[in-house]
Amino acid sequence: MSSISKKQQAIIYIICSAFFFALMNMFVRMSGDLPSIQKSFFRNLVAFFFALIILLRSKEGFSFQKKNLPAFIGRSFFGTLGILCNFYAVDHLVLSDASILNKLSPFFAILFSYFILKEKLTLVQGSAVAAAFCGAILVVKPGFAGANVLIPSLVGVTGGMCAGLAYTLVRVLGQRGERGPFIVLFFSAFSCLITLPYLIFDFHPMTAGQFFTLLLAGLSAAGGQFTITAAYTRAPAREVSVFDYTQIVFAAGLGFLFFGQLPDILSVIGYCIISGVAIWMFLYNLRKDHHLQQ
Repeated sequence: MSSISKKQQAIIYIICSAFFFALMNMFVRMSGDLPSIQKSFFRNLVAFFFALIILLRSKEGFSFQKKNLPAFIGRSFFGTLGILCNFYAVDHLVLSDASILNKLSPFFAILFSYFILKEKLTLVQGSAVAAAFCGAILVVKPGFAGANVLIPSLVGVTGGMCAGLAYTLVRVLGQRGERGPFIVLFFSAFSCLITLPYLIFDFHPMTAGQFFTLLLAGLSAAGGQFTITAAYTRAPAREVSVFDYTQIVFAAGLGFLFFGQLPDILSVIGYCIISGVAIWMFLYNLRKDHHLQQ
């Protein structure tokens, strides 16, 4: 990818991460009725060993700058809290509501990038993210009605906020020269240690098929973690976060192929909006890069 700019690399990486995370959700669904904590542990465990192998084969090994330890801990803490909040929302809300709340993370990433990294947001970029968000609403059609969903909804919003802050700290670490594999390793190890006590006290026996499916979910999650880390270490959130919404399109395709799910007309309109915005932003960035190089 050396022949294209870092911004274009980031776009490609975040689209890949969207596909991997959609694939992960498919495998998680296929794994059946297992506790969310157990699924989360295996997801992070596979990513940990994946990152470990890469680092063992690299020349730099496990080296990192000690001054960045607070950012590593912050990224891992808020990333783990975001996952747990998202799981809570999934368990207590309809899946569409939980999904739209989780998709608030790019907005929080842009917000935190503005305050922490002082990255300005242009009108074009802000409009693109807003349009993508409107497309996401059409797809998931959230219906927040009744007081019984207030607490789970607030927890879901908190999860999106924590994920957005975690992605911002990924960019902070990337700007300071930290490597993506080590960021993934630190986060995965932290998450496994945090969830391990719960897994010990609430472990559910698994069939060979469930275990294999969770391994595939973990491999997909590892691919998503590596590619989204690569994206946010190469470009500001305001320039790439809109492409994260392509996960909805990938999820719809996988849902149709493997579960026979058919979207309604509002969902199709949402897919068109999301895809159109992604293509428009990609062309906009290409033209902007071309003008800067002249």
